[in-house]
Amino acid sequence: MSEEDDTIVLQLADPPNCPRCGGPGPVSAQFSHSWTNASGEEVPGIREATLCPVCDRDEPAADRLLAFFAVHKTLEGAVTLAERVG
Repeated sequence: MSEEDDTIVLQLADPPNCPRCGGPGPVSAQFSHSWTNASGEEVPGIREATLCPVCDRDEPAADRLLAFFAVHKTLEGAVTLAERVG
């Protein structure tokens, strides 16, 4: 896997609405994703996921991130917090 495959693009300013419920989400991410087609060939692509405070509630993988964005509306506070904790 190349370094380019590991790139994740976060969209914090005006992320798209949740594709499941249509509600606003605090962040969306685009990341590399591939699958194997019927011929057995790998098909590379890009996938997008939107974090939704309604649809993703009570999902262990999303709970902490949802709580974070409920407190910090931007990542400016996050950088300061990460520097203190790290």
